[in-house]
Amino acid sequence: MDRNDLRVFSAALAAILSAGIMCGCAAGSARPEDDMSLMMPSYSYELTGSAEVKGRQGVCSEGDYYWVSGSATLAKYDRQWNLIALNESPFEGYETEVNHIGDIDVFENELYIGAEYFMDGVGTNIQIAVYDADTLTLKRTFPFEEESGQLECSGIAIDPDHRIVWMCSWVGEESGRYLYQYDLDSGEYLGKVHMQMPPQWIQGIAYLDGCIYITADDGTADDQEPDHLYRAVITEGDTNCTVTLERTFDDVTLQGEIEGLTFDRQEGRLLLLYNRGARIVLGMPKGFYDGYDHEISEVFTYSMKKY
Repeated sequence: MDRNDLRVFSAALAAILSAGIMCGCAAGSARPEDDMSLMMPSYSYELTGSAEVKGRQGVCSEGDYYWVSGSATLAKYDRQWNLIALNESPFEGYETEVNHIGDIDVFENELYIGAEYFMDGVGTNIQIAVYDADTLTLKRTFPFEEESGQLECSGIAIDPDHRIVWMCSWVGEESGRYLYQYDLDSGEYLGKVHMQMPPQWIQGIAYLDGCIYITADDGTADDQEPDHLYRAVITEGDTNCTVTLERTFDDVTLQGEIEGLTFDRQEGRLLLLYNRGARIVLGMPKGFYDGYDHEISEVFTYSMKKY
């Protein structure tokens, strides 16, 4: 092996070791054989299409249907994105005032929603709410743990393998550095997991095959900077996890505000909700960019291939 070959080999070895360290996710110092992320499937993503939808917050998929949440709406679609049902008054039945829905998820024909009262970057009256996926009406709520430190709910996800409800926070500082977990069956608060190197401005969360996926509105739309998808592996008993970059979305129609995501397990696809046209200040639309007189919400579809 000559000197050039040695340099190439050394650089490759360093990259492999660095990737192993960066992907680690455990309560203490991880050994390579303990790093679950190295055993999880990796994917490539190819944009295959998009559809304009009624709702700017979240998307989820189960069976032959898709659901989309707006800040104050819920919509159900078939697989051709034909609108089947729409609820424009989804806050009936709450005991405390709420005005905002974030990213959503669906499990066994029930919609799981993080509802709250949100105004100018501040969330209060957080509710873990369950809706009928057909009628789009409220069925029940989970008790929220006020002592968790969560100050806002930008998204909610169901882990059916471990029967956990995960919640994330858009609000930064301490609140935005954690993922919060509840028991799917009892609603009991199970604790929070500290994200090492947390992404900024978390918008959506989803679970797939042992991994937590997170969208973050961390690109500056005014500078045409793209937003990103991140991934973490959290095993039982973990108190912290390392979040790694999964994909950069430089192929959407126009850089704006990334929102929720879901995985269409039936078709092997990633669905991503993106907004464009509106100026967003402290999490709320405040006027429009040149050429727009309203905000456009689109779900982008990406085919997924394991490698």
